[in-house]
Amino acid sequence: MFEMIIKPKRAERKPWEMFFIGLIYATISLLLVNFVFRMDDVLKEGSGLLLVLFTVMFCLPFVYFLIKLEEGKDVEITDSGKLIKEHSKAISALIWLFLGFVVAFSIGYIVLGDSAPANFNFQIKTYCMINSPQNYDYCLNQYGLISGAATNTTYFMKILVNNLQVMIFTLLFSLIFGAGAIFILVWNASVIAAAIGIFAKQGLWNLPCAYIRYLIHGIPEIAAYFIAALAGGIISVAIIRKDLHDERLWGILQDALMLFIIAIIVLIISGLMEVYLTPGITSFFSCNP
Repeated sequence: MFEMIIKPKRAERKPWEMFFIGLIYATISLLLVNFVFRMDDVLKEGSGLLLVLFTVMFCLPFVYFLIKLEEGKDVEITDSGKLIKEHSKAISALIWLFLGFVVAFSIGYIVLGDSAPANFNFQIKTYCMINSPQNYDYCLNQYGLISGAATNTTYFMKILVNNLQVMIFTLLFSLIFGAGAIFILVWNASVIAAAIGIFAKQGLWNLPCAYIRYLIHGIPEIAAYFIAALAGGIISVAIIRKDLHDERLWGILQDALMLFIIAIIVLIISGLMEVYLTPGITSFFSCNP
């Protein structure tokens, strides 16, 4: 019932509604983990993954039918410009869905207070491994905040290579499992939300600064992952529907390649924003911890 609250065609007409769908899915998942599975001595060890799993279960049918709808457009539409415009509607809906996840998870992290680390245990471990690998244990104990971003070419290349690896994995995951890449995207949403929650741990009034700090470059970065996931998903669905024959084969492959190239360009832009733009904006709004 909950997993099909909204249909893909409606989501493309009113993509902003997906924000509230994301809020609902993420909130229900967090409540399930916090009040049901966290009480189990065994299952509580995997609370962070269960949080992602339940959210994926809710949105997987929607994402599958959305990708199926986009693959159908590849068969029907031959104009590349019009096709990209049509795909942008799906990307917009997925971005709003992602933002709903981030807002619900980050608010939940703060509202849950002392029980939040138990619900986001894997996310916090990932956060500390990325931001404080030399003091990993201390970070886990203190939930230390990320230091200011360094604006240099080496740091940019490190970010770009890491993001490219995630994007390629997202492409392969969606190619093999169709809509399966949604797991990676929900995971990223939960990790970003945990980072936001750690940054704004003193209260909800700190959330605006936390959103500025992480979502300025986070939105285009996730958009790149969505575009790559859509490219792989379109090919996967085309194989299932046996549309990869005759002139359809080259049209679908050309569209997927074009989407992947766009994803790389967007990912490079997001990396530049993270290194050179975000630190200046966070300083301007006095958002440093």
